[in-house]
Amino acid sequence: MKISCEVIKDLLPLYHDGVCSDDSKALIEAHLAACASCQAEFQAMNSLLPIHQTEQNLQEADIVIRLSRRWKRGMLKSLLKGILIAAIVVFILYIFVDFRIFV
Repeated sequence: MKISCEVIKDLLPLYHDGVCSDDSKALIEAHLAACASCQAEFQAMNSLLPIHQTEQNLQEADIVIRLSRRWKRGMLKSLLKGILIAAIVVFILYIFVDFRIFV
């Protein structure tokens, strides 16, 4: 069965990720053995995708998680300060209005 290079190029990402069916895998491998253009395309996929930087990606994810936690803590502190200030202002207004009525 002759499969065009366009079809193989469409299937190469699935083959690269190892998620294509066994039949597709066999067809792609047979085509890659005979087609230099598709072989070059497949090798380019390996060089274009920086999946080998796992440690750096994990470090960056850890930094993002820490920043997110710090931001959430800051938001909670701001909320609590706002509630406290609002409560103090309401209390002061209540005292002012209460004393004004009795004076």
